Amino acid sequence: MRRTDIRNIAIIAHVDHGKTTLVDAMLKQSHIFRENQTVEARVMDSNAIERERGITILSKTTAVSYRGTKINIVDTPGHADFGGEVERVMNMVDGVLLLVDAVDGPMPQTKFVLRKALQAGHRAIVVINKIDRPQSRPNWVVNATFDLFVDLGASDEQAEFATIFTNALLGHAARSPLKLHASLEPLFEAIIDRIPAPDVDANGPAQFLVTTSSYDEYKGKIVTGRLYRGTLNRGQPLVRIDRAGAQFPAKISQLFVYNGLQRHDAESVQAGDIIALAGVGDANIGDTIADALQPEALPTINVEEPTVRMTFGVNTSPFAGREGTFVTSRKLRERLYQETERDVALKVADTGSADVFLVSGRGELHLGILIENMRREGYEFQVSKPEVIFHEDEHGTTLEPMELVEIEVGSDYQGVVVELLGKRQGEMRDMHVRDDGGVHYVYVVPTRGLLGFRQLFLTATRGTGILNSLFYAYEPVSGEINARENGSLIASETGKVSTYGLNQVQDRGTFFVTPGQDVYEGMVVGQHIRDVDLEVNVCKEKHLTNIRNNKGAENVRLDAARTLSLDDAVEYIGDDELVEVTPQGWRIRKKLLSSDDRRREKKKRDLALA
Repeated sequence: MRRTDIRNIAIIAHVDHGKTTLVDAMLKQSHIFRENQTVEARVMDSNAIERERGITILSKTTAVSYRGTKINIVDTPGHADFGGEVERVMNMVDGVLLLVDAVDGPMPQTKFVLRKALQAGHRAIVVINKIDRPQSRPNWVVNATFDLFVDLGASDEQAEFATIFTNALLGHAARSPLKLHASLEPLFEAIIDRIPAPDVDANGPAQFLVTTSSYDEYKGKIVTGRLYRGTLNRGQPLVRIDRAGAQFPAKISQLFVYNGLQRHDAESVQAGDIIALAGVGDANIGDTIADALQPEALPTINVEEPTVRMTFGVNTSPFAGREGTFVTSRKLRERLYQETERDVALKVADTGSADVFLVSGRGELHLGILIENMRREGYEFQVSKPEVIFHEDEHGTTLEPMELVEIEVGSDYQGVVVELLGKRQGEMRDMHVRDDGGVHYVYVVPTRGLLGFRQLFLTATRGTGILNSLFYAYEPVSGEINARENGSLIASETGKVSTYGLNQVQDRGTFFVTPGQDVYEGMVVGQHIRDVDLEVNVCKEKHLTNIRNNKGAENVRLDAARTLSLDDAVEYIGDDELVEVTPQGWRIRKKLLSSDDRRREKKKRDLALA
């Protein structure tokens, strides 16, 4: 039977195309908030990092009512590195709103999320957003989106999508770009008309698939997903079926349904709704919660494999334990494995050392967000340079991950972009000149070549370039890539950075430290102007005598230090370096702090190569 009183939809889009803003407008026009209630912009981005970066990282569920129909809305991430969230959400919904910018049109992540939706058999409503932009070209965007549907193998029914034009910031929508309605009513009507109602068996034995999980200090672990079949009641005896098919007894302590931004207690829920459960603390993503008398497992959630990995280890620097609350290997291991319960796209493995763990993810940003979250929670640890994960085919050929890269730059910078990507074994697949004179490139580049490339690209294009990448395929290894063009400036002793010491060596490169900052031997304090490492004494003081004084220090002018963000630091480091991460900041260091140890290691490498 069809539950005509419910619609389940996901909103999918490329990053920064306005889907979280559209959800804001849908919530406000559904009168979820009081008339005098103060509501922040992008209310669905509840995570502090999401607000700071302006991106959605975690998928979140909300619900609105329109003319007696409950619409469950899942806001999904727009960045390719968090594609694991999108893949899971497709199991919960019956259709999608595909949000596309009225100027940019379909972008790389649009292709990824749409492919997942079409593979799940969902129908889509295409929402052309930001129609008020002066350069908007709605007809071109609609045609480009249709071509994308065809390229991705959409069925005839899926290709006949409804199109809605919106200005999400004002909450206006229409079926024509010429005149917008003063509300989102055309969008709500399209959802009711075009998204199919859930097809359910309300009288069968219960089946619920765990799709996301969160933790509440009072209720414990809360799992969210869709009830596919039957009815669930509070206190009902159930069975949890894990990925391997093993069965464990379970009992629900609390049932929740969504209304607006809140979860509300419910005594009973029926099939077709998106709900949350508490009391099943051992449930993991992909598990099935089923009727105890007739337990039947649902197909588990399959997620694409990670492409990048790095090591997380206990901090071993001379400053270890100064700033962190959680500094032991036991706490670090516990936190990393806890993350795998929430994020199925993340893999954690033990190594030969009890203090080091191998963490694999979908990209630098995926792992970088985990590092930032742990840092804010009080963890102190060190991470290595990201590296790609190689595979072998059935013939023994080594394969590496490739990325489909789309770049938009001004015509003044097209030469330098082609040169940079050429050095990284990039292969140009397409190029065309945009209406505004900018150049649009499509490249296939090894993931190895993109590690640490973003900062270099922004510097080369004076911050005007736009770069988007998406996993393409595994292909044979394309050759050597020398991504690191500059060596590091390394502190030769422990102490405080002095103005005199920096002034003596500032011609050697760019510094990451400022006077008065504590440094230790082996810490990276800057970037050398040449391609080799150089040890410098930035703690050196001007010794005073009866004929020498320090008046000259007052007139010293130092170049501004380069401030590295945590993402920049992880991108910058070389194979023999680590980033020391603490709640108060981060430092770059050599794996081997002693200069003698580094020289011996270099001699061993040279002998091995000889």
